[in-house]
Amino acid sequence: MNTTFRNDSVADKLFTILNTIFMSFLFLVVLYPIIYIVSASFSDSQAVVSGEVWLWPVRPSLDGYKAVFEYKQVWIGFGNSILYTVTGTLVNVIMTVLAAYPLSRRDFYGKNGFMLLFMFTTMFTGGLIPSYLLVRDLGMLDTIWSMIIPGALSVWNVIIARTYFQMSIPHELLEAAQLDGCNDFQFVWKVVIRLSGPILAVITLYYAAANWNQYFNAMLYLKSQDHYPLQLVLKDILVKNDVDVGMLSGDPQDAAKREAMKTLLKYSLIVISSFPLLVFYPFVQKYLVKGVMVGSLKG
Repeated sequence: MNTTFRNDSVADKLFTILNTIFMSFLFLVVLYPIIYIVSASFSDSQAVVSGEVWLWPVRPSLDGYKAVFEYKQVWIGFGNSILYTVTGTLVNVIMTVLAAYPLSRRDFYGKNGFMLLFMFTTMFTGGLIPSYLLVRDLGMLDTIWSMIIPGALSVWNVIIARTYFQMSIPHELLEAAQLDGCNDFQFVWKVVIRLSGPILAVITLYYAAANWNQYFNAMLYLKSQDHYPLQLVLKDILVKNDVDVGMLSGDPQDAAKREAMKTLLKYSLIVISSFPLLVFYPFVQKYLVKGVMVGSLKG
């Protein structure tokens, strides 16, 4: 039986207490807006508008979610976001692995030059207008590719994936596979991918969150509302207060009630737009710390 003795000084104990209090305060500061939004989304619309909701739902109601499901543009945006996220994340992960693995090979001639080129793009870019003109000239405006190709690769993710491959895939394993007649593509597919679950989970989470939450590229490159992702629909509702009240249920003559319903719709839509990532995160959380720490030990 192993026993560990700790002799913390008074200063150490005081620091621990103060640090716990401070971190608890930060936790509450972050937690309260989430609780408020969820509570407001399940409350009566009049209670939300009148400011009665501050912690728990007041006169619980599902009217907000009913309004969301009846709002056609939300369904269109939700479908587009799923399409952009799934397709974009698949392209992102493939591009990252294809870039990171060769850079991790010590027999890859000129890898330092390529790495320098990658790093250069993190410090200098062509700018917003040249980027828009490039997308336009490539004929990608108002298409799914304008949401995928411009952000197909993250240099930061390439760096952490490259470092993971360097530390976790020994060169001797490659040599053994080559002796068995395995080429580079077979080695990546059958060996590297199967041994890289933690880092693939991490970069998949990063890319999926970025693709799900992106709206800036949508504002730049998408013109038709039929192509809008959910986040752009949400932005129009939250910032512009742009809601087609004719698509909401209720008495058209009761203007006050319909305005209250528009407010309730905002909170319900925030919850729904955040729900997929909250569901997805627990499945990769166990890999997150391990993958990031291993991938960031050296750059």
